[in-house]
Amino acid sequence: MLPDQPPTFRPPTPEEQPWHWALLDASGAEVSVEEEHAGARFASQADAESWVGEIWAELAELGVDAVTLYEHDRAVYGPMSLHA
Repeated sequence: MLPDQPPTFRPPTPEEQPWHWALLDASGAEVSVEEEHAGARFASQADAESWVGEIWAELAELGVDAVTLYEHDRAVYGPMSLHA
């Protein structure tokens, strides 16, 4: 058994990374996606926007029709369509 990770290697808390996307289907319900894309959180709005800008086509292929950006529990904007 491996020892616990030192505190410096702990995952950031939601307070440290408050920005996240709600991934939505055509009806506006949240979509479950692969672990790689699920629950991604970011330290800044710019980081969150860059991330979705890089993978929006992958998200669309996974059944995501739109996204809404949140800072903690506050909707910043969206839903924003992933379709042309």
